[in-house]
Amino acid sequence: MSTPSIVPIPAGRSGFAPDSSVSPIVGSVGQEARPIEESNTQATVDSWSALARYTSARIALGRAGGSARTSTLLDFRLSHARARDAVQMEFHVDPLCAALGRSGLETALVETAAADRRTFLVRPDLGRRLAPESRASLVMRRGKWGRRDLAIIVSDGLSALAAERQVGPVLTHLIPLLRAAGWTLYPIFVAPFGRVKLQDEIGELLVARHTLMLVGERPGLGSPDSLGAYFTFTPRAACTDADRNCVSNIRPEGYPPKAAAQKLAQLLFESARRGISGVALKDTGDELPLPFPADTRAIA
Repeated sequence: MSTPSIVPIPAGRSGFAPDSSVSPIVGSVGQEARPIEESNTQATVDSWSALARYTSARIALGRAGGSARTSTLLDFRLSHARARDAVQMEFHVDPLCAALGRSGLETALVETAAADRRTFLVRPDLGRRLAPESRASLVMRRGKWGRRDLAIIVSDGLSALAAERQVGPVLTHLIPLLRAAGWTLYPIFVAPFGRVKLQDEIGELLVARHTLMLVGERPGLGSPDSLGAYFTFTPRAACTDADRNCVSNIRPEGYPPKAAAQKLAQLLFESARRGISGVALKDTGDELPLPFPADTRAIA
C-alpha cells in the first residue's frame, strides 16, 4: 500500500514568505570594480562570486570601498530577524496533525512540563519531561499498543517553522521504508515545547525499541527552518547525548528531506541489527553528492 505524500504547511501560514527584496550578488571571476550611482565609492565583486550560486552561506560578498555593501548588511539583518522570529513563533499543531492524518498516520498529542513558550525558553529542563497528565495517559495506553519498534516524536523545539515545513516531507519518504522492512510504529506523538531528551522518557514508558525525535533546531542566519532528527536504541531516562545519533540541518537548502529519510532508515536498520546507537554506531554510508563539479577549476 502506497503512502500518500504529506503536503507541508505553506510558508505563509507561519508568517514567512520567500523574500525577493534582496538581490543576489552577481558577477564573474575577474570582473572589474563598478561605481555606485551618485557616489565616488567603488563597489568591488569578490573573485569567488561564481561559487556563491552553490551555497546560501555568506561567501564572496564583495565590498564598497573598505566596508561591507549596504545590501549585504541589510540581508544579514533580515536573516537575523527571521532567526529571532522563528524562536518565538507559535506551533500550529492542528494543521500539522490534520496533514499527517490525511496521509493515514495516527497522531497523539502529548504535553511537556513547559506550559508556554516563554517557560520553555527559560527552563529547558521542563521541555525534557512530560507533564504528569500526559505521562499517566501513555502509561494507560501502552498496554493497548504493546511493544513496537519505533516511537516517532515531533516537536517545535526552537523552530516551529522547521517542524511545520520539514516533518511532512521527511515522513513521506521515511514511513514507507520502515513499513517495507516490517517495522511496527506507534502513533506519531506531537509534543509542543519539547527538547531532544523528551524521547527518553516517552521511549522508556512505552518500552519502545527505538525512539526518533524530529525537532526544530536552533535557527541560524539564513536557516530559520532546519529540522534535526535524533534517534536512540532502547531509550531510557539515563540516556545521554552519547547514546543518540543525529541527522541535522534537514531542509531543502541543507540536507534534503528525501536524502535525510534514506539516511535515517539506513542508520535505524543498522542500529536494530547491531543493538547499538550513539557514538558506538558509525555512519559508513555514501556522502551526499557535491552541488558543484569535483574539479572546481571548471567553475571559473
